[in-house]
Formats: sequence, structure tokens, C-alpha cells
Amino acid sequence: MKILALESSAVAASVALCEDETLIAQAFQNTGLTHSQTLLPLTEDLLKNCGLTMADVDLIAVAEGPGSFTGLRIGVAAAKGLAWGGELPCAGCSTLESMAWNLAGFEGEVCVAMDARRKQVYNARFRVDGQQPHRLTPDRAISLEDLIAELQGTDAAQIIVGDGAQLCYDALTAAGIPAKLASPNLRMQSAWGVARLALEKARAGQTITANELAPVYHRLSQAERERLERENKNP
Repeated sequence: MKILALESSAVAASVALCEDETLIAQAFQNTGLTHSQTLLPLTEDLLKNCGLTMADVDLIAVAEGPGSFTGLRIGVAAAKGLAWGGELPCAGCSTLESMAWNLAGFEGEVCVAMDARRKQVYNARFRVDGQQPHRLTPDRAISLEDLIAELQGTDAAQIIVGDGAQLCYDALTAAGIPAKLASPNLRMQSAWGVARLALEKARAGQTITANELAPVYHRLSQAERERLERENKNP
């Protein structure tokens, strides 16, 4: 099964093409340009350089969230557009679980942390067994204070990944919780992780249509929060 995967949940954009578990090609760009400028050109060039077209793709995968609200919308919209023409099945993949797949060959506990601002991180925890990650928590927006409380007393060193890894590492180690940072090349979002999770979803019969694909934000946008605050002040 050939899987075309898109990742635009944070600052960098990446696209990967996989044949089942095998990575055929991956393109990554972190130049400060918006994903609306980079994601589709990366996809077009990657397929062209592989001598393939969308007719050769069997499944479209995309990081559905959590992450940047704008980045997620661009990624999902791009995935929908690519899938609709050939009526291809889609897989919406957790950004956090996709990152845990980067460390699937290790053994231990993985703590994924994306900086969500407002003294929170988007977080999920996993146990990896040398082959794949297994969930310990759902995806969530959680304060570092609550994450520390959850991990108090644990003996398992947390391998930390994500764009909030340093922030999370500093907080956990200051609280005496054993933790270590994943190496930089494995720490950030990658389209390969999205493709690998999408393969598991396809094998489990959990693909969806392009029409069903939607971002998963895990909390209200800033505009929605400000509107609710105004309404609560002026009922």
C-alpha cells in the first residue's frame, strides 16, 4: 500500500511517501513560509522525483491535530483536495501519536509535548516496546503542573519529544522526575510518523472518506475563548 502523508501541525511542513512500513521519500521544509505556500509544492515535487502520480497512491494521511489551528486547516484541506479527485481513502492521524512512532524502535515511556501556550502543552504518553507505541493517556491539553502531578513517583524515565520537549524536560527534571530528551532528529513532527500511524489505521479498517476528514483541535481557538470571556463578563 502506497501512503502519501502530510504534516503541517507546527512550524515545519513535511510530506512522505511510504510503501507499507518502508519510507520511499520524504521532503521537509522549515523556512518560515506558510504551509499554504509549501505543502502542495513539496507534494508535487516529491511524487515527480519518485516517477509517480496521484494515480499510484492508495491512501492519503494527514496530521489532524492537535497543533496550530491554521496549520491543521491547511493540511486537512490539502489532503481533502488530493483525495477527492481519485476518491482515495484517508486517515486522520493524531499529531502526538505520529510523533511517538518516531521512537517505536526504542523501549520505555515516551512523553509527547507540543507547546500550547497559556501554560499548557498538548500531551499524550505512550509505552514503546521496540516495535510500536501503546497509549497510556488520550491526547489532551494539560498544564505542566498537572502533568508533573501525574508523573510524581514514577520510576520510568520519560523520553520527551515534540516542539515543547525542552519546556517539558525542564519542568519535569526540576520536579525530580526522571526524563531525557530524544535526539533532535527524532524529536519533531515528521510525515513519516503520520504515514506509519496511517498504515496501522488502514490495517484496522479505520480509514475514512475525504468528506469525513476534519481537524481535531482539543481546545477552543483564541478568538472563541475571548468571545466566551466577553459573554461571561456581560451576561
